[in-house]
Amino acid sequence: MVRGGKAGLVRVWNVFGPLLGLLFVVAVFSANPDVRPYFLTGANFKIILTQTVIVALCALGMTMIIVSGGIDLSVGSAVALTSVVGATAVLKGASPALAVVLTVATGGLLGLLNGAAIAGLNMLPFIVTLGMMGVARGSAKWLGGNQTVNYPDSPVNRLMALEAPDKLLPLPIGVWLAVALAVLMAVVMGQTVFGRHLFAIGANETAARLSGIRVRRCKLAVYALAGLFFGVGGLMQLSRLTQGDPTVAIGLELDVIAAVVIGGASLSGGSGSVAGSMIGALIMAVLRNGSNQSGWPTYMQEIIIGIVIILAVAVDRLRQRRTA
Repeated sequence: MVRGGKAGLVRVWNVFGPLLGLLFVVAVFSANPDVRPYFLTGANFKIILTQTVIVALCALGMTMIIVSGGIDLSVGSAVALTSVVGATAVLKGASPALAVVLTVATGGLLGLLNGAAIAGLNMLPFIVTLGMMGVARGSAKWLGGNQTVNYPDSPVNRLMALEAPDKLLPLPIGVWLAVALAVLMAVVMGQTVFGRHLFAIGANETAARLSGIRVRRCKLAVYALAGLFFGVGGLMQLSRLTQGDPTVAIGLELDVIAAVVIGGASLSGGSGSVAGSMIGALIMAVLRNGSNQSGWPTYMQEIIIGIVIILAVAVDRLRQRRTA
């Protein structure tokens, strides 16, 4: 009975913990009377939501990967490469629709290559994606001639354009796209056979295989689908900067993994949620925005985010001990 009660508390924490964390971070920055007039405004919340989009989209893919017991360190490089591909396509005269398809498809291809090596050759995700990090970043620099790719004005730029910057609404198209994809992935992860297979593989891959789950095929699909989300993140990066930059998104993988872990996912696999990852992405954006509003130096922001990541992993370990 006690064990069941503890498990119930853990489930409640998994659902409401990340949300309480977000409210706590907002409250901390709101408590400063010098920051509050600028922080608690519709215009600032629009900036926060816009800044969340890229991390949130990539976190959707990373959630699937981490839940299934994997990891992907090539996210930042994938975003850089896909944004350069999109910018180059527009520069060469491709239609906006074709540029979008090429950008997203490039991300899917990178994910497919990762999945093929991990599932087909039974290689460690850490090693494979670490190598892909260098391959994708180098390819982005090669394609862009080691410089930014500037292109004429394009409808692609409107995806992340800020209209009426002094008001909360209207929000950029990219924000609504991230929300729609998050809802879709929440249904996939929670209501489909594919989603249940991901949790089963992450919890115990051997047991999942013996139960008849096609583990290799699922892993290949996971990394390929995650790559598509990274490609969409690259598209939003392209739209936001209005240029393709091969040096962009360095360290993005840290923010994405942190968002998923802060949102309640376990790095050991088998647990996590889309809603938690989205709240985690918001926490990361609020931390950076509030730190900037408070005038804290960049190194202080990095220290704070590092501490938050360590605390999130510590909470995950404690949660695992209680459910053991």
